[in-house]
Amino acid sequence: MATDKKPIILSLDDDPQVLKSLRRDLRNVFKDIYRVISTESANDALDSLVELKKKGETVALFLSDQRMPEMLGVNFLERAKKIFPEAKRVLLTAYSDTDAAIKAINDVQLDYYLTKPWDPPEEKLFPVLNDLLFDWQSAYTPDFQGIKVIGYQYAPKSHVIKDFLAGNLRPYLWMDVENNEQAKDLLQLHQIEWKDLPVVFFEDGSFLTNPTIQAVAGRVGLNPQAKSDMYDVVIIGAGPAGLAASVYGGSEGLKTLLIEKHAPGGQAGTSSRIENYLGFPSGLSGAELTRRALTQASRFGVEFLSPQEVVSIELEGNYKRINLGDGAVVNTKSIIISTGVDYRKLQAEDVDNFTGAGVYYGAATTEAASCKDKLIYVVGGGNSAGQGAVYLSQFAEKVTILIRKPDLTSSMSSYLIDQIAAIENIEVKGYHEVIKVTGDGHLQALVLEHIIDHSTYAVPADGLFIFIGAKPVTKWLGNSIICDDKGFIETGTNLLTYQNFKTIWKHHRSPFLLETCIPGIFAAGDVRAGAMNRVASAVGEGATAIKFVHEYLAEI
Repeated sequence: MATDKKPIILSLDDDPQVLKSLRRDLRNVFKDIYRVISTESANDALDSLVELKKKGETVALFLSDQRMPEMLGVNFLERAKKIFPEAKRVLLTAYSDTDAAIKAINDVQLDYYLTKPWDPPEEKLFPVLNDLLFDWQSAYTPDFQGIKVIGYQYAPKSHVIKDFLAGNLRPYLWMDVENNEQAKDLLQLHQIEWKDLPVVFFEDGSFLTNPTIQAVAGRVGLNPQAKSDMYDVVIIGAGPAGLAASVYGGSEGLKTLLIEKHAPGGQAGTSSRIENYLGFPSGLSGAELTRRALTQASRFGVEFLSPQEVVSIELEGNYKRINLGDGAVVNTKSIIISTGVDYRKLQAEDVDNFTGAGVYYGAATTEAASCKDKLIYVVGGGNSAGQGAVYLSQFAEKVTILIRKPDLTSSMSSYLIDQIAAIENIEVKGYHEVIKVTGDGHLQALVLEHIIDHSTYAVPADGLFIFIGAKPVTKWLGNSIICDDKGFIETGTNLLTYQNFKTIWKHHRSPFLLETCIPGIFAAGDVRAGAMNRVASAVGEGATAIKFVHEYLAEI
């Protein structure tokens, strides 16, 4: 976690005795608020200033002796000003150098000069420095201490990195290189070319240019490698069902591993406000629910693997081999599949050309700040779409919800419909769909069609957020697990209706309630056929799955 760094007071004098005395006096008075750095070399000081700048440090005050062998104090202050232009500048002079000090007031915007010696410091040093530092603090805004992402607003790679960090609950500062002068200064300071964007800066001053998600994950402390040879249960997918299963598995003594391909929380994790979840009358964000659940799971010793993709499952007797995207293998006695659902792709002309460049699937919280005073469209009539529209309305000039049905009553909770009706800058357009997306490098307009009379017209648009359908994340399973015609995993007694079930199931009992066609492999949450598609029900299924895991483990 990022911590505040103390601003720096830098003192410079080639006389070791004078420097020692100055350092002592400064630390006695200012050590609680400022970090005091001292050096005898002007060249070393200038070199260190560049490194301090790269690390995100701030200099509040320079005190430099005038007569030094490497360069005059006024020359040092002039060069230091280019690196930290807001810092206060004080020149230490002998009586014979007073004229040079007075001239420096104009030449390098010197803030003050002090003649040596400054005894007693309580009268001749501290009052002056206190006034200067008070002025500096009045105009000082601490720099963001944490991850910084610099890139182009409408670059898909920038969006992917922002969405990954947000989804994994890693705070960051987004800096649009085309509109942010500090971003341009950082690139120049580190000699990074714009073609190498996006760039991710870390708190220690290091950075990655055009990085992969795996590289970023490694730097922010996420773990992509399993630590054990065998687990009691491996949970695939860290949505509400998977998180609940991990908490209950860990709390009940099972050796538990949770694997997530992208970010924990699933679709619920991207929700700006969940208001119908039991025990939270004021609602809570999906990110907050996810953070609480991960904290619980960690406390119970659950191992969390992310970002890591599961590509297949193999059976070896009563054990299961989980093959990961990087070639690694995880061995387990049982599995809970809770991969959830993904948004369906919008079937509109050229939409793929603008994905991540004004067109986003979900991601309302990630891109909301970039929607300030803009015209935003939301496609979808479910709760996720409604929550996204409400959140985006706090930033956008106008939010328009596009749905194929006449209104929201058949697909959205009534509390959300009431909220939307009360927000002046949200409009709901029934019987509408997007048929084309246009723009020059990023989204600029949409072509809409009225599905009753088939009339079409173009509208200006700065952002399009898509929340349509529920496509189960099950393609990676191949034909090994019985799914319904829409791809949702069948479980329990529903499996008995499939003709090929008996050719697969060779166990002495019938499947447990949440068990798939393979003994010891369970499904929970939205990925399961017949699920309720609510956060609370997903959490309940995740917890229930652990009960059946215990019963299965007792058999083997």
